[in-house]
This record gives sequence, C-alpha cells and structure tokens, in this order.
Amino acid sequence: MGTLYATGAALAADPYPMNDYLDSTVPEGTESGSDLPVVRLKKHEDRRVSAGHLWIFSNEIDTAATPLAGFERGSLVQVRSDRDRFMGYGYINPNSLISVRLLGRDRKFAPGPSLIVHRLRIALSLRQRFFDGPYYRLVHGESDGLPGLVVDRFGDVLVVQIGTAGMEAMKEAIVDALVKVVKAQVVVFKNDSGARELEQLPLYVEAAVGHLPSHVQVVERGATFQAPLADGQKTGWFYDQAANRWQFLPLLKGSARILDVFSYVGAWAVPAGIDGAEVTCVDSSQSALEAAQANGSANGVAVQTLRGDAFEVLEALVAAGEKFDSVIVDPPAFIKRRKDAPKGEAAYKRINQLAMQLLPRDGLLVSCSCSYHLAADALIDSIQKGARHLSRFAQVVATGGQSPDHPIHPAIPETRYLKAYLSRITHD
Repeated sequence: MGTLYATGAALAADPYPMNDYLDSTVPEGTESGSDLPVVRLKKHEDRRVSAGHLWIFSNEIDTAATPLAGFERGSLVQVRSDRDRFMGYGYINPNSLISVRLLGRDRKFAPGPSLIVHRLRIALSLRQRFFDGPYYRLVHGESDGLPGLVVDRFGDVLVVQIGTAGMEAMKEAIVDALVKVVKAQVVVFKNDSGARELEQLPLYVEAAVGHLPSHVQVVERGATFQAPLADGQKTGWFYDQAANRWQFLPLLKGSARILDVFSYVGAWAVPAGIDGAEVTCVDSSQSALEAAQANGSANGVAVQTLRGDAFEVLEALVAAGEKFDSVIVDPPAFIKRRKDAPKGEAAYKRINQLAMQLLPRDGLLVSCSCSYHLAADALIDSIQKGARHLSRFAQVVATGGQSPDHPIHPAIPETRYLKAYLSRITHD
C-alpha cells in the first residue's frame, strides 16, 4: 500500500466486459441514439473531431441548420458533419464556448448509465496496472472518455468534481456507477470550483453516499497523510505530482535543509523529512501549514512553517541570508488564461530566481508549473534566465510531468499541463 507502481499486480482477464455495457445503452424512451437531436457541423469543421478531439466549439456548428437556442443545456445530442456523416454522441451546452463534448463514437450505443460503468471499468484497470494501493485519480476527464468529470480515490472514499452541465445531468448515474464498480463507501461531490460558473452551475459540497468527512487519508512514499476535504484545495490532494515526488525526492536525500514553497499540507516536505532532512514549509494558508505540521508529527517529522505570500517570504529569507540545500517550488497556476502569459512568465522567472538565491554554491531546485498555457520550454527558459541574472549555472538533471493516473489524450493538448524540472544550480 502506498507504492506508486504496482509490482506484478494481476489484472482480471476481462476487466471491462462489454456484456455489461450492452445491457442498457439506449436512453429511456428511445429505440436508438438516432432519435437524439442533431447538431450539424459547418463544412470542413469535422476534421479536428475526426482526428480524435472531443470538443466542438460554438463557431464550428451550423447554427442555421441546427440553432443552438433549440437545445437544452446538458442534454444528449448526436453530432453530424455537413455531409450527414455521424461523428459521435455527446452532451451540449448552447451557452458555452465549448458547446459539445463527445462521449462516444459508436452509433449503435448511445450514452447512458452503462456507458459510465464501462468507462469506469476501463479507467480502474489502468490504475490497477500502475498502483498497488487505492490512492489515485480514478477518472481524469477527457483522457478517460468522461469529459467534465474528475474522480479522486482515497481508499473507500471517492471525491468527485463535475465541471460541465452535461455531467451534472448524469449525476445520479455517476454515483450508481461508482458504487457498482469501486464499491465506494463514501461519495462526495466537491463542486466548488469557480470553473463551474462558466457552465452556469451552482457551487456546493455534499455527500451523495455516506457522510461528508472533514479529512481524507492518503498513503504515499511510506507516509500517511490527512488532507482537508471540505475546506481543502481541489479534491483535497494533488495526485498529479505523485510521480515527480517519487522520482525527485530520492535525489534530494543528501540535502540537510529543504524549503518547500507553496507547500499546502506537506506532500513534498514530510517524505523529505522522513529521509532525514530538516524541512520548512511556506504557504499563505494557516490551516494548510497546521495540516503540514500534523502530517509531519504523524510520521515522526518536525515541520517548520512560514506563513505568508511566497514571494514576500522568500525575499525576507534572502535578506536574512538564509540558505537551503534544496528548494521546491510548486506553485498554483500563474497563467490561467492565454492573455495572462506575459505576467505569468515573469512570475515564474521571479519565484525561481528568488529560490536560487536561497541555495548555496551547489544546490538543487525543483521547479514546477501546472499552467497549461506555459510551455515546457518556457519553464526551462525561466529557470535559465533566473540563473543568468544571478550569474549562476543551471543544469537540468531530471524532468517530470503528471502521474500515470492523469493520462494525456494525444488529440487534446489541454490534457497535458504539468511540467517539473530538477536542476542543479552552481556558481559560474
């Protein structure tokens, strides 16, 4: 339990039998999906969808033939090209820039509860292949064929985030499928992300099965954590960084002092402390720092904390002449929209530059970005520019991305967002 990759874990001969999917695939009251309303695409606007993308934008729809005003938000539709070629089934939000998200391309099987069961079984088989404990992201939206749906697993507790009106309409079917496939004892909807407002959806946190826990348990790298749920960030934990923590932290073992910036509840710091380092967490949230200290205590690690804006805290540490053998910088997305890129790139350069100033003549820097709109090369560039500004020499010694429970859809660049680099920083 707690190992990132399973060791010889056997998969069932048929982890997602089609017989279950074929039982009830047609929406109630219809003979087939051909009765679903049609969304007609403009000429030549079927190319991207044919290449595998699941999104259809409002400006790709022939609104003269199929007016968007005629569709109910979150309802199921069939998508056809201008030549009447069937493209797939999906759900629609006529008020959103991404008007349709596809759920399936087989015209014989319209979306329904059994499709969700089928997709969950496929998703579960992938996680069972790579993880030997029930701590991972079970569903990663488009990459698992369930656009708009995220499910994180914490043992028998499943935390669900719905980001679209179409998935909200399938809420009951999602709960039933999670109980059937994963035998969930607790299912929590943590639908409090501001992104829901783009789909005109209400914000709420509630338990659909069982009782709403204040915390969820996570096991990672031999450490046991308690992560806040109702008041925590996202689903309570950041599983996407797990592979980077497994890869990078052993390389930091020689570090006597480690600074974890944007630490949240200590996912980087606590295992580093278990490995023998003196660890300090920096975060703007007092409750997150208290959770980091509690997680440290539960694992025999004394966690020091500094509360405040990360830039201001690092500036104060630099002014005080503090030095750390390794600095970990794992910030929230500085670039949430493309137009924010220039300001965000400057922020990445600044935070990395401050981190380098806290390193001795030969130190290690872990630098991460979860901003999709920041290219991997741009993050390396910010590291290099920060180093040159300080007359330092940077060597990238390890690279990372999102964990295998956050698979990338090859046709959807947006599903690839996390970048991480471990760099050695020395003086020229």
